[in-house]
Amino acid sequence: MKRILIVEDQPDIRELVQVTLSLGGFEILVADNGCAGVELAQKAKPDLILMASMLPGEIDGFEATRQLRKDPVLTDTTIFLLTAHGRQNEFEMGRDAGADGYITKPFSPLSLIRKVDEVLG
Repeated sequence: MKRILIVEDQPDIRELVQVTLSLGGFEILVADNGCAGVELAQKAKPDLILMASMLPGEIDGFEATRQLRKDPVLTDTTIFLLTAHGRQNEFEMGRDAGADGYITKPFSPLSLIRKVDEVLG
């Protein structure tokens, strides 16, 4: 079973993503801030990470992505940043941090499943 880590501080979005993907047969792990997300990713070694770009606390999604890319075990793990803005500078910041792509909020459950299926097959 493929493992997906959701790092999202907004409970409603986190729950929507969690329920949608668990119905797709994925094992779901969740964290509500960047520090917890990095720690959980290093322990659980997920196949995919869905990371909010803006997170409360010490590190945001961009910095969390940078930290994960430095971990040799997680170098090839796919990371998608979740963003509500979709601004060009955010895309560039995400790319520079090491993100593989973006999912712009709001998104439909069906489009999320399609995107995840593309990555995880």
